[in-house]
Amino acid sequence: MMLHNRIRRFSVVLAASAIVAFSAPAFSQDISDSHLQAARDAIEAIHATDSFDGILPQAASALQSQLIQKNPNLQQLIIETVSEKALALASRRADLEKEAANAYAKVFSEDELKSIAAFYSSEAGKKLLKDGPLVSRELVKAANIWQNGIARDLAQQVGETLAATEAKVPATDAAPAGDAPANDAAPADGAN
Repeated sequence: MMLHNRIRRFSVVLAASAIVAFSAPAFSQDISDSHLQAARDAIEAIHATDSFDGILPQAASALQSQLIQKNPNLQQLIIETVSEKALALASRRADLEKEAANAYAKVFSEDELKSIAAFYSSEAGKKLLKDGPLVSRELVKAANIWQNGIARDLAQQVGETLAATEAKVPATDAAPAGDAPANDAAPADGAN
């Protein structure tokens, strides 16, 4: 559940970033150290990369399971080897942080990043991060109820209007449904 909330939070931040990226002018490719630090601070404040913390442990666990299933007699060696190699790769997590900082710095100015970090480090920002997913779920519920009510009322009002209009329209002199028109009959005498 918490991973789902983190992914949803990251998706919202990523979507906002994409919108800004396509609507704002491109920033220079030369990003200052202070700009990158502002990006790192913003990333930390919004917990933008927290949802990726489980990637290496999940990959290690999946690999362990797969290898143990194929070689059950090597279980202890597999566990020790996978754990050792996974720990050695843990330092590469900093690469993700660097890429995230570059991505944010390309989209947001240094001042914007400082403002983002300041807000999300405040009590209101922390509460938004913590309780935002709950509010989003409640909003989705409310929107579904509202949508159903609107659809029901629209269908009812259109049905009433059409029924009232139908009642006012005089019946046409149409042939009864059972009678076939003359031109659908068999060909006339001598015509082939």
